[in-house]
Amino acid sequence: MEAKDAAVPGSAGSGAEGPPEAKLIEVRVVEALKTCYDPEIPVDIYELGLIYAVDVAADGRVEVKMTLTSPACPVAGSLPGEVESKVAAVDGVRSAHVELVWDPPWDKDMMSEAAQLKLGFM
Repeated sequence: MEAKDAAVPGSAGSGAEGPPEAKLIEVRVVEALKTCYDPEIPVDIYELGLIYAVDVAADGRVEVKMTLTSPACPVAGSLPGEVESKVAAVDGVRSAHVELVWDPPWDKDMMSEAAQLKLGFM
């Protein structure tokens, strides 16, 4: 997993500063996030930079802040629910909550290098 910084838009921040269990849960959550795709883009939402923060509490509560490529995204009604369900199913997660945010707005610079290469931006 890449090092992420919550202060940098488009990169998931770690709330797992505490026990090793929280850090392990965070790794598993990121793996689950990498199984979620916008159906119109062949790159997972994590590599697209749609995940702004992943915060894991010591008791297994997980908060995810995410955005979409556009407020008019066709999956705006379904993708956050899919993300929440996949995170909730991760071993060690007691509860999951996804917050959809629009600030800062997503742009292609938030994608990982691998995603930019796959989509021909590099």
